[in-house]
Order: sequence, then C-alpha cells, then structure tokens
Amino acid sequence: MAAPSRRTAFPTPSAPAGDVPADAPHWNPQRPSAMPHHRYRPAHHRVAVPLTDRTWPSRQIERAPLWVPVDLRDGNQALAEPMDTARKRRLFDLLVAMGFKEIEVGYPSASQTDFDFVRHLATGDAVPDDVTVSVFTPARRDLIDRTFDAVVGLPRVLVHLYTATAPTWRNVVLGRSRTEVHRLIVDAAGQLVRRAEERPDAQIRFEFSPEVFNLTEPDFVLEVCNGLTELWEASPDRPVVHNLPATVEIATPNVYADQIEYMDRHLARRGSVILSVHPHNDRGTGVACAELTVLAGAQRIEGCLFGNGERTGNVDLVTLALNLYAQGVNPMVDFSDIDAVREVVEHCNRLPVHPRHPYGGDLVHTAFSGTHQDAIAKGLAHHARQAAERGVAPEDAPWEVPYLPIDPGDVGRTYEEVIRINSQSGKGGIAHLLRLHHGLDLPRSLRPDFSRTVQRVTDSTGRELGHKELYELFHTAYIAPALDGPVLLESWRATEPAPGEHRFVGTLRTDGVERSCRGTGNGPLSALTDALGTAGVTVDILGYAEHATGTGPDSPAVAYVECRVDGVTLWGAGWHTSVLTASVHAVMAAVNRRAQGAS
Repeated sequence: MAAPSRRTAFPTPSAPAGDVPADAPHWNPQRPSAMPHHRYRPAHHRVAVPLTDRTWPSRQIERAPLWVPVDLRDGNQALAEPMDTARKRRLFDLLVAMGFKEIEVGYPSASQTDFDFVRHLATGDAVPDDVTVSVFTPARRDLIDRTFDAVVGLPRVLVHLYTATAPTWRNVVLGRSRTEVHRLIVDAAGQLVRRAEERPDAQIRFEFSPEVFNLTEPDFVLEVCNGLTELWEASPDRPVVHNLPATVEIATPNVYADQIEYMDRHLARRGSVILSVHPHNDRGTGVACAELTVLAGAQRIEGCLFGNGERTGNVDLVTLALNLYAQGVNPMVDFSDIDAVREVVEHCNRLPVHPRHPYGGDLVHTAFSGTHQDAIAKGLAHHARQAAERGVAPEDAPWEVPYLPIDPGDVGRTYEEVIRINSQSGKGGIAHLLRLHHGLDLPRSLRPDFSRTVQRVTDSTGRELGHKELYELFHTAYIAPALDGPVLLESWRATEPAPGEHRFVGTLRTDGVERSCRGTGNGPLSALTDALGTAGVTVDILGYAEHATGTGPDSPAVAYVECRVDGVTLWGAGWHTSVLTASVHAVMAAVNRRAQGAS
C-alpha cells in the first residue's frame, strides 16, 4: 500500500455548498459538507446496548478507583523509541513514589527488552511489599510460558490475558468464529492456572481483557468472563479482574457507561470480580468515558500519565486523579510536585507534555486576558482575607478563586505562573504582579494609566513582559523623571514652624538655570506646590496614596500623586525610605512628565 502523500502547500477548503436542511432553524445556515459521512455507522448500529433503565447519571464519585498505570507496557509500545531498562526503572520508581499500588510493567513475550526489565524487577529490591506487578500476555501457550518465565521471583503478580473479541477482529484479524475464539480463551486461561500452580509460594492472580469490548456483543462478553471467573476459582480474597477496554473509542461516553453498568449488573459472582476499564482517547473523550464508567460501577482504571499511548493515547490518569481532587475527593496518589512528575515522564517517553495539558501544562494556571487577570487578582486577595479571618494559613483555607479550579500551590506551582502580561492583558493583572513581586500597590485610578503604557510596549513588540520588565517600565515612566528631567529640585527643606503651618524652601534647576523657590501651605505638599507656582509651574494635587513596600524600619515607602500640571492631569511616583521625600519626588515626577510631553 502506498504511503499517504504529504501536501507541500496549504490546502484550500471547499466551503459546503449543499442545500440548508429544511428542518434547520433560521439562525443556523450551515450547509452539508461533501465529506463522505455515509461510510460510517453510529455505535448503536454496530453493537447492542441492552441497558434502558440506567442509574449511573444520578450517582456521584465519592472515592478514587484503583489506578493502574500502563505507561511501561501500553504507553511504551506506542513510543517511536521504546524505553530501555534505565528509563523504565526511572519511571517505575516514580510511579511507586507517587503511591500507585498496581503497575503494569511490560509485555515480556513481545521483546527481550521487556523480558529483561521484568527480570530486573524480579531479581532486585525495587518492588515494595504492597505493590503488585502486572504483566501482559496474548492467548498463546508459548507466549504465556515466556511470560511466566519472566515473573519467576516476583511474590505478587497479576497476569493479564487478552484476546480480541469484537466481530470485525474475529473475522478480519483472527479468522475465527465466535466459538473458536471462546475456546482459544478458555485454553489460554487454563494454561495460566497450570503455570501458577507451579508456584504455590507466590500470590498470582489473573486479569482478562476482551479487547475491543465496546464493539463486542454483550452476551458474548458475559459468557466468556463468567466462565473465566469460574475457571479461575475467583473469591473475594482472591478476585479476578475483568478489564473491559474501549480499545478504539467509537461512541459518546454515555454509551460506554451504559455498557459498563450492564456488565456490573450481570457479571456472575460480582463480589469476586474487580470490574476494570481501559479507555482510549480516539474521540477525545477518554477522561469523560472513564469518569462515567466509575459512576456505572467500574472499580479500577488503566491509563497513562499525561495520556500517552497508541493513536490519540490512553486515558490520562493525571487529569482523572486531579479532577477528583478538585471535587474534594482524595486522589490516593501524590501530585504535589507535578512539574517533577512531568519531567520524568517527558524524559522517559521522549515526548513533550502540551503546555495546555490539564493541570500539568506550563500554561494551565496562566491568564493573559485582562478580565480573567482582574478576577484572579481579586480572588486571590479575597482568599487571603478569608484565611486571615478564619485564623488559618492561606494554603489551608477553602479554595474559591475565579478561573483556578485548584490552588496551583497544591501541585507545586507558584503564583508567578498564574498571571502573565502580553497585549491581551489588563490593569488588574499588571497591578497584581507589581504588588506580588515588588510591593507596589497601585491606586485604582493609576492602573488604567499604567496599563496604557504597558499596552503600547506589548503591541509594538508582540512580546510577553515579565514582572521585572513591568517594574522597570513603571520606574522609567513614573519614578525616574523626578531625578532625571528638565525641572530638577536640587535641594529642599520642609519645615512646620507652627501647627498646621508648613513651609517649603528649595532650589530648582530648569534648562541649566538655578533659581530659589519658597512656598507655604497646610501641609508639606501644598507648600511645595505653592513654591513651584512662584517658579512658574502650576501644580494642583488631585489624589495621593502611600504605603510601605515591606516590613521593618528600613523598608522603602512609595508615594503616588495625581497632579494637574499646567492644566494636564498626570501621575507621578516616588520611592524612598522617607515618606516625605518619596512624596516630593512623586510631585516632581509628575512635573517632569508634563515637561517631557506626557499626557
């Protein structure tokens, strides 16, 4: 078969040109595409779903299922460069450290590398006493024997037997009838029993996956699974696992949930069976499928960290676990340092995690939009106040912050990633970063003014600005003009010869010419503006704010002054250990911004 061609130019889509359906509402003018959709059948035409009185929609998830990472087998076999023993061991150690208690470690009969890694675990001390190792095998005697040879020495093993059972696979891939496939499975299951009996000292349990369960006749799955439950002598203290995979996702998640609830109701010896699911992500709804199947009775989920796997991948255990966490359910695994988890997974898989990946991507806690930033900044401030009122640390207080489903700190992230500034950003986010990193609490009426300054830079450069660049921009625009402008206050002195009577004396340098100025007022700044008036600079103070930028007697103060200078309203700011000096500098910054043409 010829390889599909790769276009070297961008294709030009052809807009659908069919007639608007007669039953379409007037507000929907979409036309039928010429794409051959008639080649495909809906799921209900491909497999029967006998459940009609479903109960799963009214349930809720109250505890985590048993998570089973299959990164080392299913995920590994999907990699262009499969893992060697060193990479497998690093990933295995991570999974153990995170708290996973059942881990599928390989397909020993598929390659020498997989066989060797299982032997590496069997002959070392990497497997804790409460962790069960799972190994994967097809229903062939020689491959089953190879699998059991690999696990010699492991005290706790789950041997995972699989065979495709769906009609298309039976007819096209296996070339066997339904009866023949059933006989194949039973023969293989018996071989598992015989090999396990050779090791009475080990705890060996069994798992069966009717591959492509979601396209297999329900009565056939029940017939096979119930027979294996009997053959393997399942009991509550030695349960079997029946793993029902959506090997190729073909329907909306509710269909898979219906199939699982039907099996949950009809599996024999239900208390001796662990009902497991293994959703893939072909339709992009693997997470939804998994969550709905837990509502429908699934007790165990197989998947991969960050959704690695063949085609579009296996269901993502990171998203599943942290979705529960965001609902107040303990995930039973540790993601408190999600960046460290991601680093190991990326190293072992040699695949990047998308920056928008739920919970783990670089940008998932980040807001660039101005309205989002404003809401987050207000939410964080509100959260801090609520924590203080409760007398608890912010990290222990109930979390309700707009746009952030969980506290980034809970997964090891800092608030530095939450708000970032580009041309889409707004005054709230800018003010938040200056307050968080530099102790500047900009007055509300100053924020739009500085936001326009930032917007001009981001629009002209197309770049994102970090908090240091924001501070430098603020300093250049509002603080520096006091000491580097055409109107300089070379020296000055403010006194209060009598209560409520203030005097200001100083020396101004304008265009290289020095002149003295004097003024009086009911406060030092009103005396300053009076003095400036005697030098021909008309200044009215419209607003004033000040605050410390830190704690302790040596902490600098910052003052913000809104002035009308020669009829133009401008802001200035000053920074100094003396509040009075900072205030004087703020007024002079506004004066010089006017002299420099700011508006």
